[in-house]
Amino acid sequence: MSDPGDPNYDIPDSEDQKPDNNQLDEKVASLQKSVDRLCYKFDEFVTTQSQTPNGQQLVQDDFTTDFSKDENEERGNWSGRLDFILSCLGYAVGLGNVWRFPYLCYRNGGAVFFIPYVIMLVFVGIPIFFMELSLGQFASQGPLTCWRFASMFTGIGVAMVIVSALVAIYYNMIIAWSFYYLFASFTSYLPWQDCNNAWNTEFCSKNLKPAANCTDLGFREGQNGVCYNGSSVYGLWNASVAKANGITPRPASEEYLYGRVWRLYDSEGLHDIGTLHWDLALCLLLAWVIIFFSLIRGIKSSGKVVYFTAIFPYVVLVILLVRGLTLEGYYSGIEFYILKPNITKLYEAAVWKDAAVQIFFSLSASWGGLIALSSYNRFHNNALRDSLIVSISNCLTSFFAGFVIFSFLGYLANELGVEVGEVADGGIGLAFVVYPRAVSLIPGATFWAILFFVMLITLGLDSEFALVETVVTSIIDVAPRLRKYKTWVVLVTAVILYLLGLLLCTDGGAYYLQLMDEYSGGWNVMLIAFLECIAICYVYGFGRFKEDIRIMIGDYPCCCIPWDGIYWWWAITWGFITPVGVGFIMVFSWIQYQPLVFGSYVYPDWGLVLGWLMTMVVVVGLFIPLVYYMVVAEGSLGERFLSIASPRIDWGPALPKHRALVTYVPGFVRDPHGKDTMQMENGIPNDAFNFNTHDNPNGIHNPAFEKEAKSRF
Repeated sequence: MSDPGDPNYDIPDSEDQKPDNNQLDEKVASLQKSVDRLCYKFDEFVTTQSQTPNGQQLVQDDFTTDFSKDENEERGNWSGRLDFILSCLGYAVGLGNVWRFPYLCYRNGGAVFFIPYVIMLVFVGIPIFFMELSLGQFASQGPLTCWRFASMFTGIGVAMVIVSALVAIYYNMIIAWSFYYLFASFTSYLPWQDCNNAWNTEFCSKNLKPAANCTDLGFREGQNGVCYNGSSVYGLWNASVAKANGITPRPASEEYLYGRVWRLYDSEGLHDIGTLHWDLALCLLLAWVIIFFSLIRGIKSSGKVVYFTAIFPYVVLVILLVRGLTLEGYYSGIEFYILKPNITKLYEAAVWKDAAVQIFFSLSASWGGLIALSSYNRFHNNALRDSLIVSISNCLTSFFAGFVIFSFLGYLANELGVEVGEVADGGIGLAFVVYPRAVSLIPGATFWAILFFVMLITLGLDSEFALVETVVTSIIDVAPRLRKYKTWVVLVTAVILYLLGLLLCTDGGAYYLQLMDEYSGGWNVMLIAFLECIAICYVYGFGRFKEDIRIMIGDYPCCCIPWDGIYWWWAITWGFITPVGVGFIMVFSWIQYQPLVFGSYVYPDWGLVLGWLMTMVVVVGLFIPLVYYMVVAEGSLGERFLSIASPRIDWGPALPKHRALVTYVPGFVRDPHGKDTMQMENGIPNDAFNFNTHDNPNGIHNPAFEKEAKSRF
């Protein structure tokens, strides 16, 4: 006899048991058949659950390794296991890892700098990183719409999108410069190797001759330390006097950057924009075309591109390190980088501030990109594991890149007969002046130049992908109807940002880029991070957030370490240490504020006002939604405030099957949009079973949450 639990089981026909005229028995038999099938389906649902270590019952498909289909069909998910990790790694590991971190190390005591650096990583960097990944993954929403747990904080998302858009404008210009250098490198003689070009000045180092005996040569000694042959510069008769007058020999590579690439010699400052240069505009267009085609299908396309752009820089760094360690004088560079620790630096507050700022911005925290990228994760992705992998890998990359850079700087110093400190530089100067200068002195300079600038391009593209994806994701999350037109959204976004970036292709473009870099993503980003901690821990509640994380990553997210044994760490960091650390950076930045200068150029007051306007646009964006929601809310002032500080009915996981796991919140609505299409075979809707009530006899037993919800808070 067949098992009644078998889906093919049939109740014996009524005519085999009763007379044909007994219609009542037929109805009973039919009803019994429906009940048997209903029970079988329910048993099948329960028995096919995947038990997490805490006993929580999760649908088996949630942990599938089949990336050929999306878990969230409407929004989409990453198509490969490593797509997300590589995208985050590429977003975090950017140009700053190569051109800023090594410089900070040597400036702040060498190896000693790693002490505050690691401390800030543990207490500030990783906590913010993990918080943002968890938030985006849990809600499956981008930075503009993930604040439905408290609408009053929607401004955080607005500010993130503004920051990402501003940074995307000038960051892609730096990639365009890298393309310019790359194309210029396809020659047997690099254009920044000599001073015999139209863009070179009379103070180009290779044009200056020894002139200590200027008068003996029959030339005139100027009071500025310059030796003149008539009206022409012959050399410097007194380098100290010349330096005091702002005159120093300029390396050919510096003059190439200032005179040929930037055309900065043709501009007197912000007020003198000058001419738009078609070659720079075309390089910028090329950068945006690559961004467009990489994001044309959203994460489906960018997730594949990062397999090259995120991994290739490491291949190049290894190759460059091997080459650097074969150069004469490399050891002096390595020694200068890390082998001369100065323990007294730990007593200087500026060192701790530098470490915190570097960690904070190196991980690209609070720009919205991490939330945008994680919003495409499958619900049960291990966000904690990914946070640790990416954060630690990012910092190790910075450390490793330092050996590469300083091995070449040691060689350059040896060739020029000067100390390493005289050629060491940070920022743009290292990437586009010092390193090209060092490369030009190496046999096979063309090959090494091409390799280096391809690496810079790939480093920059990953970060730019995430910046633009943040803007696009936010637009589509606000207007879901645009999801099927995502290609057009990407195109329009790219065109607008490209047109805004054309200002940076003018004679005075470098002045504006420096202004944007200084003010668009400074202390205002730290204010965003501070408010994130307040919103999660003190408004939404850490108790509820830790349970949100638990149902995503399970009870044992880190090997054998239980979540119950480590969540207190996140409570301490998110609730106290991280916001205090971020607040310290902000206050220290205000105390140490100095008006922006660019080389010898001092920005005018109206230029500084323009910079502060960029900062304040972000800050104002933080609070406009708060005012708006307070105005449109109903009730008394207190009732309005309570309303916008409480979760909306649609807050939570995107899919009903995952919302069903939120059993620790009484009254949590499983399917607020009525999109749950899973039905029982007999037509009874599945919400006949209340997944949200602990004591409902029809509810699914969940040992992980047997305690009352209030005990979780």
